[in-house]
Amino acid sequence: MTLAQPTTQPRLPSARGPLSSTVIDLVAERAPHGHLQRIETSLGDADPYGLDLQLALAVCYELHYQGFAGVDSRWEWNAGLLHLRGRMEDAFLAALRRDVGPIEADDGVEAEMARLSLEPTSGNGPTWFLGSEGTWEHMQEYFVHRSIYHLKEGDPHAWAIPRLRGRAKAAFVAVEFDEFGGGRPSEVHQQLFADLLAAVGLDNSYLGYLDYAVAESLVAVNLMSLFGLHRALRGSTIGHFAATEITSPSGSQRMVRALETLGAPAEAIRFYAEHVEADAVHEQIVRADVVGDLVAREPDLEDDVVFGIRAFEFVEDRLADHMVACWTAGQTSLRRPLED
Repeated sequence: MTLAQPTTQPRLPSARGPLSSTVIDLVAERAPHGHLQRIETSLGDADPYGLDLQLALAVCYELHYQGFAGVDSRWEWNAGLLHLRGRMEDAFLAALRRDVGPIEADDGVEAEMARLSLEPTSGNGPTWFLGSEGTWEHMQEYFVHRSIYHLKEGDPHAWAIPRLRGRAKAAFVAVEFDEFGGGRPSEVHQQLFADLLAAVGLDNSYLGYLDYAVAESLVAVNLMSLFGLHRALRGSTIGHFAATEITSPSGSQRMVRALETLGAPAEAIRFYAEHVEADAVHEQIVRADVVGDLVAREPDLEDDVVFGIRAFEFVEDRLADHMVACWTAGQTSLRRPLED
């Protein structure tokens, strides 16, 4: 049986507050020819990690990816919308810098990556929970959370390619080549996750679960877009990329074991098994050839790389804590239950 291919353009989501309402209502209209018209809306009371601001940012960022069905493509570079997006990004980035904390002079990136490589013998995150007491319902919710990223896996980091040089660029592209299936459409990681969703009876359309996403899920994906779309944050993009590749094999291995225990379809196990093997190789390339070469060429970016690593941990921990707290309390971790 041939699986249905996921659609590329999602529908606009439902607004979750004044900021997301402003953005969604705006892009639903034809883009104006007067690009310099400002969009007046207050950010004073907006939670930088809240669903309203993060959904508004997600809609703005998606204009640079697949866009939305029926949305005028000219909104992508509308100066008024970019000005509003910039204000939201400033609030988001300021909160991240505050919560990640200062990068001290002796906080080297080699030590950060070595710390990430240490595999704990126990933990309390979602992959640990799913392996010990998780149900199939919990597993499905986990897939829904991760679908916001995995159906565009590799894309946010790819913005860094034109901003790298030499060995760092060549090595980065080599890793991304694997993410995009090594030239084989059926092996693209985005497609593998779409196959996973179809195999477990979930919607595999691109951003099909955007209306189910909680703020913590959007924060994790928006962070990649924030870093990737700004050349000034290229060091943080590489830090985030490194943290993703270094932590992926161990987490994916736990997912393989949990899925086998629950009797999951082969397509679900395959997605995570692929990451166990591929990302273990990627880790070594990223540490030596991407991060090592970048910092050697541009030593002033080392603090930014460290910030990218720590920001990755911060937002992933927030999402992990949310899922486990909800599951432990017997509640759905999504904005609304899947059966709705």
